[in-house]
Amino acid sequence: MPEDLRIASRSPVSSPTMRDLLAVIFRQRRVALITFVLTFLAVVTYGLLVPSYQSEMKVILRRGRIDPAVTPTPSQVEFERLGVTEEEVNSEAELLQDDEILRTVVQNAGLISEGRSWFWSLAGDNDGRRLARAVRRVSKRLTVETVHKAALINVNYKSSDPEQAASVLQTLASAYLERHHHVHRPSGEFNFFDQQVVQSRRSLEAAELQLMEFMRDRGVVSAEQQRDSALQKLSDADAENRQTQVAIAENGERIRTLQSKLSALPERTMTQIRNSDNPQLMERMKGGLLELELKRTELLTEYEPTYRLVQEVDQEIAQSKAAIAGEEQAPIRDQTSDLEPNHEWANSELLKAQVEQRALAAHGEAGTAVLAHYRDLAHELGNSAIAQELLVHDLKSAEEKYLLYVNKREEARIGDALDQGGILNVAIAEQPTVPALPQLSGLSFVLIGLVVAGAVSVGQAFVTDYLTPSFRTPDEIVALLGMPVLASLPRENVLDMQVRGGNR
Repeated sequence: MPEDLRIASRSPVSSPTMRDLLAVIFRQRRVALITFVLTFLAVVTYGLLVPSYQSEMKVILRRGRIDPAVTPTPSQVEFERLGVTEEEVNSEAELLQDDEILRTVVQNAGLISEGRSWFWSLAGDNDGRRLARAVRRVSKRLTVETVHKAALINVNYKSSDPEQAASVLQTLASAYLERHHHVHRPSGEFNFFDQQVVQSRRSLEAAELQLMEFMRDRGVVSAEQQRDSALQKLSDADAENRQTQVAIAENGERIRTLQSKLSALPERTMTQIRNSDNPQLMERMKGGLLELELKRTELLTEYEPTYRLVQEVDQEIAQSKAAIAGEEQAPIRDQTSDLEPNHEWANSELLKAQVEQRALAAHGEAGTAVLAHYRDLAHELGNSAIAQELLVHDLKSAEEKYLLYVNKREEARIGDALDQGGILNVAIAEQPTVPALPQLSGLSFVLIGLVVAGAVSVGQAFVTDYLTPSFRTPDEIVALLGMPVLASLPRENVLDMQVRGGNR
């Protein structure tokens, strides 16, 4: 074996070069050309006959308001501008691709009938499968992307029908807003608070009626104030009763002192004494004596001194003289006396003290009765105040509960009205419109056709060359058969020799 053949048989297979790659394409140029033309025509034809239209809408997230929290105290709806977090944006983007929303879109947009065919009918197709396939198609055509560093979500839908693309996005927007409303604001809140308002109003009316009946039956308006007033009056009555008892004891001691003083003081005192005769009596007595003497003288002229009449006259004269002498010896005494001032003062003070003592005793008895009355009244009003306080507490609790549910119902009503009016945490910033132009123009499809046709034709050339059962280079013989190659001729030289031989 020559040396050069041994060297050739031992030489390793070299890696393919660009020349080798181009040689493959050159060898399969007919296949590559046919594949290129067919692929290019297919892509351009598809782009021109079945263009792809894309409708777009944008969803913006915002913090227009915060839903009021359900608390036992009234709250106010706050309107403020807050930032939207990345988690919330991603959550809304996932919600846009929710299967339930897509099923609603498919049903409302009438996309179930697109996947109906005789093949699926033979395979036992039904409404559930058709709906699932339609949801899968819509999910593939739907693109939801979040905008970097912005509270925006871009939603795109591709379809060969421009009106269908816009209709699907509009249906998606409606279904998404409704689902967002149900997710972030559960339904039935207004009805719940409305029922609670009715029940709390009945409780409030019952509490008011019970308090009014209590006030009417007990005869009180404000038992606490009346109790305090009764306690104040009870304190005043008790103090006055104690003062009365002190006054009674003081006045009794005064009466005893005055009585002891009256027994030692004289009732009257002598102020003037006068002694004087009675001139009229003396004149009459002396006149009578003179008449008796004249009568004796007359009788003596006629009778003897021993005569009875003379003796009687003598006796009368003797009596008259004795009376005159006695009258002269005992003159008339004129005595003048006045009341003792100390005795009179003590007596009058005693009388006043006795009257005052009776008055104080009566006042003490009445004060004791009043004190007992105020004590019983204060005790009764104390019990009434406790009962009324409990009723008032129940009334205030019922009123607070009623006002709370009224406020919560109003907040729920305002929230529902704002949600229905579009004042949500999300809003459609750009409404979907019917695209007038396809997503890609004719020139774009030509360029895409060239790229795709080139790639497919090159691949087809390599596949065909790989599947061809013939040796094309000495290296393939050495690599596959392990046999040395003594000589090799280019294909062009072989064809020339065949042509020359044919001409001969």
